[in-house]
Amino acid sequence: MSLFVTKEEKRALKCLLPLLELNRAHFIAAIVLGVAGLSASIALGGTAAWLIARASQHPPVLFLQVATVGVRFFGISKAVLRYVQRLASHRVAMDGIAALRENVYLKLANSDTSHLHHLKRGELLARTGADVDAFGDLLVKSVLPAWVAACTGILTVGILAFFSPTSAAILGICLLISGVGAPLLTIRSARLAQLAEDRARSELAATTVTLLDHADELAVSGQRPSLRNRLDDIETQLRRAKDKAARPAALASVVDALAMGLAVGGAIIVSTGEHQVGLVSAVIVAVLVLTPLSSFEGTAELAPAAVQLVRSARAALRLEDLLYAGDTAATKPDSGLGSEPGQGEKTVAKTADSPLPAAHLKASDLAVGWPQAPVVVEGLDLEIKPGKTIGIVGPSGIGKSTLAYTLAGLLPARGGKLELGGIDYRDLPAKTVSQVVSFTPEDAHVFATSVEQNLRCARADLTPEQARELLTRAGLGQWLAHLPAGLDTVLGPGATSVSGGERRRLLLARALAAPAPIMIIDEPSEHLDAATADKLMRDLLTNYRERAVIIITHRVTPLDSADEVIVLGEAENGVSRVVRRGTHAQLLETDENYRQAHQQEGNGDEL
Repeated sequence: MSLFVTKEEKRALKCLLPLLELNRAHFIAAIVLGVAGLSASIALGGTAAWLIARASQHPPVLFLQVATVGVRFFGISKAVLRYVQRLASHRVAMDGIAALRENVYLKLANSDTSHLHHLKRGELLARTGADVDAFGDLLVKSVLPAWVAACTGILTVGILAFFSPTSAAILGICLLISGVGAPLLTIRSARLAQLAEDRARSELAATTVTLLDHADELAVSGQRPSLRNRLDDIETQLRRAKDKAARPAALASVVDALAMGLAVGGAIIVSTGEHQVGLVSAVIVAVLVLTPLSSFEGTAELAPAAVQLVRSARAALRLEDLLYAGDTAATKPDSGLGSEPGQGEKTVAKTADSPLPAAHLKASDLAVGWPQAPVVVEGLDLEIKPGKTIGIVGPSGIGKSTLAYTLAGLLPARGGKLELGGIDYRDLPAKTVSQVVSFTPEDAHVFATSVEQNLRCARADLTPEQARELLTRAGLGQWLAHLPAGLDTVLGPGATSVSGGERRRLLLARALAAPAPIMIIDEPSEHLDAATADKLMRDLLTNYRERAVIIITHRVTPLDSADEVIVLGEAENGVSRVVRRGTHAQLLETDENYRQAHQQEGNGDEL
């Protein structure tokens, strides 16, 4: 493997292989069946050669019966064994990719993902999608063909050596040329093409997501045509990269054909000379000459296997960066090709069941900001328990959303203390924090699936009755009653089939479905009309007193239902701080800016 991949790629492959949870018995069975199928093909060629040569000598028919039955047997076995081998290898592939995808999601869910901030949304999608598939193909499309070709080649050369060691040696050398030389010739160009394809595919994913998610804004600004042209350019680059990657396969086919020709030519020269001195019979000469014609079926698969190895190795590097950036060696899975069934399953460690910390969130002199970026909010003190509600307000760009991500445990604190139940966030697994604190971001996704399945994203064991109750509590009872298929109604991609208010209430129902006793909701009133926005926020602040509720918002009117309002403003150093806090009524009396914001929302008559 070191001949084909770099040290970094080898390390990444070794690190990620356990995530496939390979069943060794199934993989060995696939190898055995592959060797048996390819051996049957070679045996068919050798037996047919013997039969033709022996029949030309006009022996009694009974002398040919065994060979005739052998040809039929190997012909049928070849097809049957290859079909069964395909079933076995596909089982290995499907089980491996399923385990890999689950482990990738579990690792992302249970670890600090702050290192992902530099990734574009489309690039993250590509890594968890296309890269998982590319790495999952490693075993079946690269490792398995190599094992089958190696085992079958050794077996074929060993059998021919009984008849003619020299001819067997020539065949072995030609198999090495085809099985090692051809992939080595193609590997560099394949790597260059793969690097170009990686860049193009990442840009393609990011540009496509931008075009889909911001279609309306791009249309209004007139930027959609230029973005579509950019998309066409990227697709052209991707096609060129694929064409370039196809050239190594063509070159490998030429090398394979030349090696097979050399093997046949060498066998003709050597076996003819041996026949003249009486070392082999004329019939064996035919076998030695014609057997190499089918012996190269296995090595013909090795050049594509080498290209797949490069593709899988590049995917492994990106997945390692996605899953283990900043991790120590101790936190990575042990190297190896998996374990026996029932042992070591789910190599990504799950959080052990342990008592959850108390639902008491406390921030002291907290500073927040994205990694490798300036601090945006500092000096924040906050304390909340179930039964208390807090509204956090401030102008756009002040750092409210960054604060929300930090309070939810999705970003590490940049300073001060952040505790849950008296335990520092840094000492708590991400899964534990998520069980106590739920977070609904402003751009939370509504999936193109049923209403019920959208709620089950937050709680997998949710029953239909519980789903109806949650939707009713979120103010969607009438909406649900008028849906054509009720809870089974499929929503459009990105919630395009529902209104803005319905989407927000659906997200609220999903937040309520999570059993977490602390809810953080970012901009629940965004894109809603004033009346709907105020009603929704007042519902959040008054009807869920069994939980702690933190609302991040720029709208102050409905905060008359909150227990406390925290106002963020920009300090002299450009970093946001708490400029005022208190109840809604207190801030109306003491804070001129707050009062003006309240008036601008159409509440001047209420003062």
